[in-house]
Amino acid sequence: MTVTSVSQAATAAEHSAPTRVSGGYALMDALRRHGVETIFGYPGGAILPIYDELHKAESRGWLKHVLVRHEQGGTHAADAYARATGKVGVCFGTSGPGATNLVTGIATAHMDSVPMVVITGQVPRAAIGTDAFQETDIFGITLPIVKHSWVVRDPRDIARIVSEAFLIASTGRPGPVLIDVPKDVGIEEFDYVPVEPGAAIPPGFKIPPAAAPSAIEAALELIRNARRPLLYVGGGAISSGAHAEIHALAERFRLPVTTTLMGKGAFDELHPLSVGMLGMHGTAYANFAVTDCDLLIAAGARFDDRVTGRLDGFAPRAQVIHIDIDAAEMGKTRLPDVAVVSDVKQAVEALLAASSQEDSRGRTEAWLERIAQWKQHYPLVVPAPEGDVAPQEVVSMLQELSPQAFFTTDVGQHQMWAAQFLHTLPRRWISSAGLGTMGFGMPAAMGVQCAFPDEPVICVAGDASILMNIQELGTLSQYHLPVKVVVLNNGWQGMVRQWQESFYGERYSASEMTGGMPNFPAVAEAFGVKGFQIQSRDELRSTLAEALAHPGPAFIEVKVRRNENCYPMVPPGASNAQMVGLPSHPELAIDTNRECHSCHQSTSSTSLYCPNCGAKL
Repeated sequence: MTVTSVSQAATAAEHSAPTRVSGGYALMDALRRHGVETIFGYPGGAILPIYDELHKAESRGWLKHVLVRHEQGGTHAADAYARATGKVGVCFGTSGPGATNLVTGIATAHMDSVPMVVITGQVPRAAIGTDAFQETDIFGITLPIVKHSWVVRDPRDIARIVSEAFLIASTGRPGPVLIDVPKDVGIEEFDYVPVEPGAAIPPGFKIPPAAAPSAIEAALELIRNARRPLLYVGGGAISSGAHAEIHALAERFRLPVTTTLMGKGAFDELHPLSVGMLGMHGTAYANFAVTDCDLLIAAGARFDDRVTGRLDGFAPRAQVIHIDIDAAEMGKTRLPDVAVVSDVKQAVEALLAASSQEDSRGRTEAWLERIAQWKQHYPLVVPAPEGDVAPQEVVSMLQELSPQAFFTTDVGQHQMWAAQFLHTLPRRWISSAGLGTMGFGMPAAMGVQCAFPDEPVICVAGDASILMNIQELGTLSQYHLPVKVVVLNNGWQGMVRQWQESFYGERYSASEMTGGMPNFPAVAEAFGVKGFQIQSRDELRSTLAEALAHPGPAFIEVKVRRNENCYPMVPPGASNAQMVGLPSHPELAIDTNRECHSCHQSTSSTSLYCPNCGAKL
């Protein structure tokens, strides 16, 4: 059913809607009024009254329900649906074990600031607190990982609560919210008064402020004076849709741009000003640039430890402009010289408006030339085509064969190789960053494919992580979702093995996966999904192309090098410039001295103040 037909059906239902309804009906009506088209979920006893009304809502053409095979898969699908569309994702689960199975997915969305409404069934109101069958205090369990939560005690509150839930989930810094609905609330009938989107404002709710003009001017002053600036872009730029503004700001002031794992897609990584991803497995030139910059402009990024490495070695010579919609992020990890509390898109628009007649005036050209040298000497390299297939070859081939695809990933080495070698468009990179959730990739791909049924969607996974939610092959099969799952099989928990090799004396404790390894193509076929296996380089291109062209879901297992490591890598406790896995080029070492902007005397890069004039460096 198209969005238009759903809208027409909803309009028709408007005129015939009963005034006395059950709580379950009120919930369905409220969801369709908030534009919900797809719900991911799994039924159970306590949520059956809601599912009964859901059945009727689907028959009316209001929305569609996708039956996942595990509640965690439902949360990841709703999460990815939200990331890809910019809308609020919705998932259902029943009480007790159904609700607790949602927790990992809620935490994943919370860490990555993804708007999601999670609705759980609960035991009847009179049974709450009695240790009834399948009773769990999901409200209390999830308090640290949601923006807000409700237990519905009166069905008359449902419409208001849904309106508040969507408002809270989607405004400010986005995030998940929880609505817990006791079974008898879903059954009870009452006189229904609908509440439209945005009509219910929670007590204490405030729209995030616009950027202060003084902060914008102070930020511009730092940009005008910087000789080695770096624009550091995070997931907030994706959430706010600031892609065009980021591009314009970078080009106006000739700013090199690095992104976090969450920020991929916010800036074209093939653009000359791009230095790719920074951090633990970022590009060498991004990590050198952040170490040697004199101004760091953080836009929608939170100075995550996987980005910063050793904090006192992160941008040690730089003044910092921090743009973020969440005031709590200001100074949490790095104290900014200028704090701009604002939506990223609005803040960058203000910077552009206040500098409309300006340009870089050549200030950054020497800096860009230096970065170009780093790019030349420290490129990301696909290993020579010798011996077993290298995982980097597979990812590069996917980029070549399907450059416009949505890419989802699981977590591990394959995730980092995908981040290094895939160049994606805005909202087409879907990966669990903050929580690092194994098992995220395939259900995430389901959510994206439901949102964009005619677009190519590829999940890049590892042999260990795919087993976490492999049951979702059943969902792909049932709904004929043409997701392509590409598993890089090295027989290990790859990143765990790399750390054990590098930092634990090659003691490979519980990280090898060859014992009990399934025949993946056969497993896929058993679910009704087309299975492929690639064992040699000779068949890599042809089999990948065949699998990607398959009209339905496909599972492609690629046997890759057993002991390939992901480089560059910043070891734990090291600064970003202290990467391993790089060729040595001492002539390109970062500056050990810098020039004072006031008196122009050269002094040690470790100094905070100029010894000649006392100015802050």
